[in-house]
Amino acid sequence: MEAHNRNEPFGLKFSTFLLAALLALTAVSPSAQAPDVPSILVSRQLAAREGLTVGDEMRLATDVRGERSRTFRIAGIYEPTPDPMRLGSVPLSVRMHLPDLLALTRDAAVPAGTEHVEAINVALADPADAETFSRDFNARAPGAFARPTSRATDSATTFVVLERFHAAIAAVTVLAATVFLLALTVMLVDERRETVGVLRLIGLPVRRILLQVLVEGVLVAGLGALFGLLLALGSEGLINRFFQWRYDTALVFVRITPRVALICLAIAVPLGAVATVVASWALLRRGGLRLARR
Repeated sequence: MEAHNRNEPFGLKFSTFLLAALLALTAVSPSAQAPDVPSILVSRQLAAREGLTVGDEMRLATDVRGERSRTFRIAGIYEPTPDPMRLGSVPLSVRMHLPDLLALTRDAAVPAGTEHVEAINVALADPADAETFSRDFNARAPGAFARPTSRATDSATTFVVLERFHAAIAAVTVLAATVFLLALTVMLVDERRETVGVLRLIGLPVRRILLQVLVEGVLVAGLGALFGLLLALGSEGLINRFFQWRYDTALVFVRITPRVALICLAIAVPLGAVATVVASWALLRRGGLRLARR
């Protein structure tokens, strides 16, 4: 063994020593030069208000006196998830890892690892299995309760009530608009009574005139519905940008979806055609001579 050490080349010994020294320096230098500062994310609104950027360090505490504060490094800036229930309040918030949150908020008398959890969110591969999963979980875990998040909070119930309220307002609006449209159509058709009288006198049957009026009503109603949809699509971006600027949020206030467009067409075109036919039928019940006279 000694003979082998004496015959070992000096360059190999020096290279081995240098490699070991570099590894030791690499293992020691990070902890000695840069302390382990946990990272957090800050909301865009908080970063803009306080002038924070990525890489800055900030101290957080759970009380106004700043006791038991901890230092965190900003790893990124995020856009908060839009929440209609918090509309009007600026989201000045941060996101941190769960161990850091527990260490910051844990009471001094509570040992680490003994914290309790009030709720856990579970993401399913198929959201349609939410009801089945909740039934199975409730049957296998006595003392715990699982339910889909779509109806797990009071805010979800609030939005259901608002949706029904909007549906009621929409129904009343459509009914009032139908009455106004019918009155307007009656006035417009009455102005054409001489033309209708001439058509009756030259021998056109009432059914032929009604068919012509129906086609005309469908065309006018269709063009009006398309104009309304184009106007809504054109103003959608302006409305969203204004209110997003006003409330400093990414919430979408107006969205014209294909389903909404189809519903509008399905309501507007038949109502316009029916209003035209009803108004014309009341006019066609008169005789041709009575309609054509001046």
